[in-house]
Amino acid sequence: MNIPFTKFNNLGVFISSVLILISILSMLFKGLALGLDFTGGVSLEIKYEQKADLERIRSSISKIENSNFVVLNFGSDDNVLIKFQSDEDLNINAQTVIVQLKNDNYLGEVTKSETIFPQIGEELRDKGGIAILVAILVILVYVIFRFQIKFGYGAIAALVHDVLIILGIFSIFNLVFDLSVLAALLAVVGYSLNDSIVVSDRIRENFVDKNKHGSSDTLINLSLNQVFLRTIVTSFTTLLVLVALLIAGGEVLKNFSLALAMGVVVGSYSSIFIVVKILLLTNLTKKDMEKSSNEPEESYSMD
Repeated sequence: MNIPFTKFNNLGVFISSVLILISILSMLFKGLALGLDFTGGVSLEIKYEQKADLERIRSSISKIENSNFVVLNFGSDDNVLIKFQSDEDLNINAQTVIVQLKNDNYLGEVTKSETIFPQIGEELRDKGGIAILVAILVILVYVIFRFQIKFGYGAIAALVHDVLIILGIFSIFNLVFDLSVLAALLAVVGYSLNDSIVVSDRIRENFVDKNKHGSSDTLINLSLNQVFLRTIVTSFTTLLVLVALLIAGGEVLKNFSLALAMGVVVGSYSSIFIVVKILLLTNLTKKDMEKSSNEPEESYSMD
């Protein structure tokens, strides 16, 4: 396999730059459609005489203008939990939902109605953001000691690239951003790091191999071709699971699995184009990879 990855590197970075710019503009001017975990709202518990038709309930509530809701079973098939944002300006409250279901002749027995407070969501959101920042810092420190500081720049750039694009997609398409999506972003951070480490390790091996000759561009391209099949197979098998989860996981897991699926795609992409672009911009050479005289040789291979 001899795909000229570095030849198309500028095109890949240009596409990423456009996507990131669009993502940032969308988040600045449109923002994210925050879920109930962050905004708070109202929850209704309704009991039906037989198995509840969740799709019928969703279809009914969707007739309410500007409604943002979650419908799921809890406990049994005949118990339904409806959570939605309550806004006086939009005139959406518990009674609005009850009346809509009644008009569509699908209102069961309302057993409980209560207010959802956003404090827990805000706390977890802040901790999630801090977790991402800490992860970035730890990644940089690890890669500096494990490889070389130039690889650290590439890994961080790829990580930021992946997170921004996923956030941008959620903003542009007005997808609900809740705690499950935040959890997916943290998983994407790990996946992006793993891909970056695999690529970086193979590049380092080829740079320190005295039998490998050629320019930095040539050695980097050789490394990418060596790990490309592994990246494709890993990403494809992971996507199979996520697509199955997306199709069969129901409405509750829809955005979670979608965020993870996007993370797998952009994570694999960024490990090839973004990491490599940073290495080329920082002029990575064989001299950068020279080991100190007291550093032990490693005896394993990525194969």
